[in-house]
Amino acid sequence: MTRPSLACLPLLLIVLAGCAAAPLSAEDVATKAEDALEERSGVRPEITCPEDLAAEVGAQVTCTLTPGDDPTEYAVQVTVTSVEDARVRFGIEVDREPLS
Repeated sequence: MTRPSLACLPLLLIVLAGCAAAPLSAEDVATKAEDALEERSGVRPEITCPEDLAAEVGAQVTCTLTPGDDPTEYAVQVTVTSVEDARVRFGIEVDREPLS
């Protein structure tokens, strides 16, 4: 994924099923974000999240994205946008500028 591709993907909504009261594991959040970005760009990035994400509207975690074979890292903000029953919907926003 090149930098222009990242600029084209500033916000995606992702749905993750799980218990609404339990936090979403960092691994599950990263995997769902990777799936969504791969579907949109055709290149699977590697995303790592430092902590679990609370299943509460407004909860956030900042993850790190490495696009394809490019070692450049970008910050990815993941924010819970809705929680209904056992479904959590969240958006991801990839920074346009790489981390320093």
